[in-house]
Amino acid sequence: MTFDPQTAARYVFDAHRARAAYRNLPTEIAPTTLAEAYAAQAALAPLLEQQFGPVAGRKIATTTKVMQELMGIDHPCGGLIFARRIHASPARIALADHMHLMIECELALRLGRDLAGTSFTAASVAPAVAAAMPAFELIEDRNADYRVTSALSMIADNCWNAGIVVGPDVPFDPDRPPVGTLGRLAINGSASREGRTEDPLATLAWIANLANGYGRPLTAGMVVITGSVIPTLPIAAGDRFVFSLDGLGGAELTAV
Repeated sequence: MTFDPQTAARYVFDAHRARAAYRNLPTEIAPTTLAEAYAAQAALAPLLEQQFGPVAGRKIATTTKVMQELMGIDHPCGGLIFARRIHASPARIALADHMHLMIECELALRLGRDLAGTSFTAASVAPAVAAAMPAFELIEDRNADYRVTSALSMIADNCWNAGIVVGPDVPFDPDRPPVGTLGRLAINGSASREGRTEDPLATLAWIANLANGYGRPLTAGMVVITGSVIPTLPIAAGDRFVFSLDGLGGAELTAV
């Protein structure tokens, strides 16, 4: 059968609207290649834009070898971030709006110019970055069983992105790439976890190349989150998370 990205996108959209537990797309409509998975994601975008506004950023997912092996892949995946799902810190997030929310702590980059073209590298994307800031990613996995989750179905489901919370912009200095920046997380006022960034500019280059490869280049003003600094965490009502990055300030999220 010929793959129909519109059918796959409608299946995902309806599942979210019905608050159904996550399931891989049925075999008869599921993508079988990366190109088909990203085509389904692109077809999902206009359905989500009606509620969440235009695409205003990008995310990277499955960056760790553990998650890649669990999903049977050897590469990261990319997703879309919508304008009304970008929350300024301090943010209050209603758990009732979600089924099973998880969070990640990340370094975010805001673009000051378009990244149209091919074969970007960490060095070549640096001049396009206007600002950096700490961020939380909101992940709606709808109680997925990660052991049986298909990476292609997850991509079609927009890599489970439910938005981000960003701290204030800090002007970016391309002469000081943020490799190995220390991040600290406090939960409910107590120090909890620490971790360091890997190479956010290399991640940005990967996302830019992915986006350009599918004809949807990154544009000025977009926010790109560059991978979790601290392992994914659950969040419960009343929890207050504060994530800081050395030299870049902090971001705050409270669940209500």
